[in-house]
Amino acid sequence: MMEKILNVKDLEISFQTKDGILHAINGISFDLEHGETLGVVGESGCGKSVTMMSLLRLIPQPPGKLVNGTAIFNGVNLFKISEEEIRKIRGSKISFIFQDPMTSFNPILPIGIQMAEPLMYHKGLSYQDSESQIVEMLSRVGIPNAKDRLKDYPFQFSGGMRQRVMIATALICNPEILIADEPTTALDVTIQAQIVELIKELRDEFSMSIIWITHDLGVIAGLADRIIVMYAGYVIEDAWVDDLYKNPRHPYTKGLLGALPKITEDKQKKLVSIDGMPPVLFSKPQYCPFIDRCSYKIDRCKEANPLLEKIADRHFVACWVSASDERI
Repeated sequence: MMEKILNVKDLEISFQTKDGILHAINGISFDLEHGETLGVVGESGCGKSVTMMSLLRLIPQPPGKLVNGTAIFNGVNLFKISEEEIRKIRGSKISFIFQDPMTSFNPILPIGIQMAEPLMYHKGLSYQDSESQIVEMLSRVGIPNAKDRLKDYPFQFSGGMRQRVMIATALICNPEILIADEPTTALDVTIQAQIVELIKELRDEFSMSIIWITHDLGVIAGLADRIIVMYAGYVIEDAWVDDLYKNPRHPYTKGLLGALPKITEDKQKKLVSIDGMPPVLFSKPQYCPFIDRCSYKIDRCKEANPLLEKIADRHFVACWVSASDERI
């Protein structure tokens, strides 16, 4: 077993809203090994981005609040260190690729200046000293004539090229962990495939660990080693990628996979849909949060919220019926 680079335990995050306290994250635990790619899957609003942004203390407090939990990165609890210490980790040891390449750059600064900022802050380099590294990284991610593009502004790049610049910026300090928050969502399918292949190449080249946040199980299939599935602020399934696709054990995971089109199936066959809506968590569920949308529910689902339990080798599920009901 490889050494763990990150261990998150019992993470709880809430938000103060005008309608009350929203319990966004409700006791999430997961780990990440050196060189591993972890996929984080779930529909919008399940807590994927909030979980990962909290690791770098990017959640404004207030309205956000860290209620409970630890996040141990290389032996250090990210939630207990000072603001100065966490700033030294952001962009240096742990980098973040944000969701929308169209709005994540400062529109009035050339990309060369924006890419130099991590090197200037973390490495103490001047812009002139940073330039060669920036050009090399831009070239590495597939930006043609990289040296001539340093004075260009973000609007002068296409969506795919802007995403490549963002990846280059995230990797400029050679981080140990790269968190990618749905980095292909705003791109067309062809560019999506190029970005995924680029990330795989860079992962192997830089020996990084990656956390890839997505709502698309199709995108993550060829990239991740392991996947955690989130629902309503909980991890409801955690398994190796092959095992998850071949043998999903939570009804929600099965529903997500059923919604994927498959080239081997009859084109006339309708895709599976998951009826209903996720719960609004102004109070923590005292029962399974998926109960109102689940066709496999039993009486016990109304009585208590199942814990994440091991059902096979490195396969964990939070479901009262997953281990015994062959319909799933």
